Amino acid sequence: MALSVSDLSAIYSLLANSMSQDESIRKPAELALAQSESRPGFCSCLMEVITAKDLASQVDIRLMASVYFKNSINRYWRKRRDSSGISNEEKQHLKQKLLSHLREENYQIAQMLAVLISKIARFDYPREWPELVSFLAQQLPSADVLTSHRIFMILFRTLKELSTKRLTADQRNFAEISSHLYKYCWHIWQSDLQTISHGFSIITQSYNSNGKEQHHDDLYLTCERWLFCLKIICQLVISGFQSDAKCIQEIRPVKEVSPVLLNAAQSFLPYYTSLQNRHPKFWEFIKRACTKLMKVLVAIQQRHPYSFGDICVLQPVLNFCLNKITDPEPDILSFEQFLIKCMVMAKSVFECKEYKPSVTGRVMDENGVTLEQMKKNISNAVAGVLTRLLPNERIVLLCNVLIRRYFVLTTSDLEEWYENPEVFHHEQDMVQWTEKLRPCAEALYIVSFENHSQLLAPIVVSILQEAMNGCPTSTSEITPGLLLKDAAYGAAAYVYYELSNYLSFRDWFNGALSLELSNDHPNMRIIHRKVALILGQWVSEIKDDTKRAVYCALIRLLQDKDLSVRLAACRSLCLHVEDANFSEKDFSDLLPVCWGSCFKLVKEVQEFDSKVQVLNLISVLLGHVNEVIPYASNLMHFFQMVWEESSGESLLRIQLLIALRNFVIALGYQSPSCYSMLLPILQKGIDINGPDELNLLEDSMLLWEATLSHAPAMVPQLLAYFPCLLEILERNFDHLQVAVDIIEDYIILGGREFLSMHASSVAKLLDLIVGNVNDRGLLSILPIIDILILCFPMEVPPLISSTLQKLVVICLSGDDGDPSKTAVKASSAAIIARILVMNTNYLAQLTSEPSLSSVLQQTGVAIEDNILLSLVGVWLDKVDNVSLPQKKAFGLALSIILTLRLPQVLDKLDQILSVCTSVILGGTDDLTEEESRSHDEDLLPSKELRRRQIKVSDPINRLSLENSVRDNLQTCAALHGESFNSAIAKIHPAAFAQLKQALKMP
Repeated sequence: MALSVSDLSAIYSLLANSMSQDESIRKPAELALAQSESRPGFCSCLMEVITAKDLASQVDIRLMASVYFKNSINRYWRKRRDSSGISNEEKQHLKQKLLSHLREENYQIAQMLAVLISKIARFDYPREWPELVSFLAQQLPSADVLTSHRIFMILFRTLKELSTKRLTADQRNFAEISSHLYKYCWHIWQSDLQTISHGFSIITQSYNSNGKEQHHDDLYLTCERWLFCLKIICQLVISGFQSDAKCIQEIRPVKEVSPVLLNAAQSFLPYYTSLQNRHPKFWEFIKRACTKLMKVLVAIQQRHPYSFGDICVLQPVLNFCLNKITDPEPDILSFEQFLIKCMVMAKSVFECKEYKPSVTGRVMDENGVTLEQMKKNISNAVAGVLTRLLPNERIVLLCNVLIRRYFVLTTSDLEEWYENPEVFHHEQDMVQWTEKLRPCAEALYIVSFENHSQLLAPIVVSILQEAMNGCPTSTSEITPGLLLKDAAYGAAAYVYYELSNYLSFRDWFNGALSLELSNDHPNMRIIHRKVALILGQWVSEIKDDTKRAVYCALIRLLQDKDLSVRLAACRSLCLHVEDANFSEKDFSDLLPVCWGSCFKLVKEVQEFDSKVQVLNLISVLLGHVNEVIPYASNLMHFFQMVWEESSGESLLRIQLLIALRNFVIALGYQSPSCYSMLLPILQKGIDINGPDELNLLEDSMLLWEATLSHAPAMVPQLLAYFPCLLEILERNFDHLQVAVDIIEDYIILGGREFLSMHASSVAKLLDLIVGNVNDRGLLSILPIIDILILCFPMEVPPLISSTLQKLVVICLSGDDGDPSKTAVKASSAAIIARILVMNTNYLAQLTSEPSLSSVLQQTGVAIEDNILLSLVGVWLDKVDNVSLPQKKAFGLALSIILTLRLPQVLDKLDQILSVCTSVILGGTDDLTEEESRSHDEDLLPSKELRRRQIKVSDPINRLSLENSVRDNLQTCAALHGESFNSAIAKIHPAAFAQLKQALKMP
């Protein structure tokens, strides 16, 4: 039943109650609103609440209404199978209502209205709402500052939403919007820029900061509108044109916009200091404006590198950025976000592949210059501009400034470190490099070094030598010399791959680094942290004669008093243990201290990232060292503690599941010793109804498989988990491969007990997979069906008759020469052949069932003879597409066919005997019991051993194809008499001679 105006008061009350602190009031209101969502008129009622003038002060209720409105758009704007959605008439009404309420005074409500319009535009523009953009544009000339601000907010949100649509038609629509809006927005933006600059000039000249407050409000609104307009221009230039790196066409707005954006930043910067104390609101705007201007320039350069590479754009922008980095005004030094953006801009230019000069010659074709040649020409031209902009002196200066100024720890850094070393560690080393000044400077330094390594390597080495000479290893006071050494150590750590040609790690370690580690003064944590970093970064340069000393140094650092040092050592140890040249021999006696330090560290740290880092080291150790069993008990307690303390922290639990898998693999056949801790965790991880199911399922399934494949015997708890696998696959096939491995584990490990307990689940699983997955999925499950029938030839085939019918259909369907379909068909045929050999009566029953004939007819498979004879054709045809054991199964199946009382058998006698002869003479890879025993004697229980034992006991390996063919030929002769003799007489003499050789007949 539709909602109407008469329901407004009820909807208003429900919205109000949905925000109540009293759960008995809030829950019923939320339920009633949820039930009303799909009713016609619900969004219209919400719209009335949002726009009602008498509710202007009820901001919280209006906001709640807008949230429900947004959710309804996402769920019901488009018609769905389970709902008729919002009617076209109501949609039209809502659009008109939204556009009639542009002058919303409350900023939060205006923001939500802009979001609502953008969400609808994503669905309806331009087909169902063609007038949206033109209507908004038409309102702008006559709008007051507030209304125009709201319109630009709407335009920005809408353009941002539309720019994410990737279909060609959607991109064409966006390009059309750009062509209409760009000039007008650019004009408004420039006009507002003049207004803002003039306003700031008046404000800074005025001593009365409280004067003309109304003018200040209007000016601030203009500032906000200008920012929205800037964002819109950015969207139009970036998303309104194909990247010039692809189309190789000049994007004219890039040349028009970029220099003006740079000038705007230059004009605003002087106000950074003058407005700071007197007008904090405008000072905040200056910070946002300057950083946003640089961010837009970076975005334009990355989207349209060739147009940006023009000398009139690239030269002034890069010059400005480098000058601000190397020689900033004193007040700009405190404006870190702006300096970061300058560094990001420089880094983006330095690493831009389109600016790298081409070393290949000119390539011409009949039609003139090729697209590739055009790219090379532009790249070479830009490379020339950069060469002139970056003489060696400037590159060396930049390197020096980055190391000596930006790498050096400040007083505030040291205070932060002292207050919370753990947080300091993550902020310096694990944040996005664009968020903090020092990591950003380090990223720019690394790119600069990569581009000019031969020039800069000697410079970095000389700074390192200077710093080490100026600060002996015995120094403990925090002096400028010590801080410079810390910075130089960082610089040397980051570019180890090139510096190793100029600096001997062995000499550096023995002459300075190891000595500094013996200095236990608290201030030495500064150097110790960098030594830990160096030992991790230089791992590939550490030779065998130094490995042991480095391992000892890292273990010592892992026991440091400072958490930041210990976490740095933790990360570096990971790099060493994972290194291809890791020496377990040199590390084994350090393991007890290493484990103990890890357990202690994880208890002391508070940050989530720290716990993940320590757990990662433990996981890596478990995967790379053999000596785990002596520490198993401590590790179990540790894992149990981490699991209990990590509720709701999925990323930490994922890392724990990875570590547990490595732990189980390391324990091997002794893994049951950890089941008391492991199995409850595993049970929660594979529960698809658990709160963290989506995040934990993949790693939990990998742990499940590892647990089964390393178990010496099945235990009741693991046996009880199997139905979870059916629930998982009923949802989707995202984890099919590991699920297949788990099924195989249960068959091999659980044996008859498993089958008797979970027969129906097995049947459902196989029926679910076969027929609902692609060829790759089928090829993974077919070997499992084969081993299941091998282990239980009498019980399983009747149990999985539905699946077997599907396999028969696959066998008798065409494969059109597709290799994957051929492989599926051949493997399916091998399974059917196995059943014929091991349970002949059942296959005869299966192929004669009316239901199978019905399924074949429904799938369009025509059967000329009976089904069993049709299968003979497949075995004959696909014998060259299967493995040796499968060929033998084909041969045995075909020999059994010889015993049928069907005259058609004689028509195929020549081919049947030919295949059997080739299989007998071709040999097999049978593994005799004696060979198996010699290989596996004294081996501990393992999945591989059990699989080998099953293979050894496979009747198809044990049966003699030679005897089977000889005996069944006699049966065939007795059944068919003279007809048999006639068929034998038609065989080619050479083929008959081979047959006699194969059957050892005189």
